Amino acid sequence: MIDIKDFGKLDLRVGKILTAEPLEGAKIPAYKLEIDFGGMGRKKSSAQLTDLYTPEDLIGRKVVAVTNFEPKKIAGFTSEILVLGVPNENGAIVLLSPDKDIREGSKVS
Repeated sequence: MIDIKDFGKLDLRVGKILTAEPLEGAKIPAYKLEIDFGGMGRKKSSAQLTDLYTPEDLIGRKVVAVTNFEPKKIAGFTSEILVLGVPNENGAIVLLSPDKDIREGSKVS
């Protein structure tokens, strides 16, 4: 178990996907995403979402991401954030997103 202080260390924010394209060279199919976090600016992420989403499905979608993890290199691409999702019964990732319109950069609490 963790306590609320541990949860508070995560910087979870809402962002809007601006671009999505295949990440060439990835071991597991993935997309390169550019996401707008309002006043925090734009961040890039690699996300294994190809089973359920096309790039066209993703552009304009609001998502929730961890914005304060160390960047990670994936197939030569620097992923700066972790977009959150939940695997469905087949293991495909379903994105977590707000169910109402919310400003980019808003902090999850």
